[in-house]
Amino acid sequence: MKCLILAGGRGKRLGELCENQNKCMLEIRGKPLIEYSLNCAIAADVTEIIIVVGYKAEEIINVYGNKYENKQIKYVIQTEQKGLVHAIECAQETIGKDDFMLMLGDELLIHPRHQSMIDTFQQEKLFGVCGVVNVKEKGLIKKTYSVIQANDNRVYRLIEKPAKPMNSIMGTGNCIFKNSIFTYIPHTPINQKREEKELPDLIQCAIDNGQVVKSFNICDAYTNVNSKEELKDVNSYFAHI
Repeated sequence: MKCLILAGGRGKRLGELCENQNKCMLEIRGKPLIEYSLNCAIAADVTEIIIVVGYKAEEIINVYGNKYENKQIKYVIQTEQKGLVHAIECAQETIGKDDFMLMLGDELLIHPRHQSMIDTFQQEKLFGVCGVVNVKEKGLIKKTYSVIQANDNRVYRLIEKPAKPMNSIMGTGNCIFKNSIFTYIPHTPINQKREEKELPDLIQCAIDNGQVVKSFNICDAYTNVNSKEELKDVNSYFAHI
């Protein structure tokens, strides 16, 4: 099981804070944001870490080099920032034939359970697992994606940034995939608003083709740092520790 961390975005909504800095290197409680994802990968005992970099790529590469703790790091350059699915596609050659766990370099999870998610993926022989979190405020789901599922957690529908979330299940960027997820990238539609392919649509293509994807409660609290407001409020997430 390899770990793919996406850290190539520009962070435009953070304005001047990211003019000369990759947003994944913004410090949260004394360490770069991406380091929280790296620590999750280490705790899950993945075989290798692959980081997709783009904007200010040298900043991440110079800090972390080719090893973090006892795990090898490889880098993939995303020359154009064309979204998450494009970033995954860029990493295909480096991932090779292995299954992989996806993370976003700008996420923060409280009490993450990645090893248990991997165990579920392997024991149930699933095609994919979507890490989700139950939220009290449904409005938060509008920032990520909504998950429609059966009682056994089998996912049937994913909706990117839903206008009216139907339940309290919020999708995150923490997912696990069979390597054959790459075969669905060419069939993934381009989102007309963002003009790029979206992660939920990629997974939906696999689901529509009969692949079994389930959700997994990945953590107690979650945030994806995309704006100054989210950066300002991020310390509140540590209250859950």
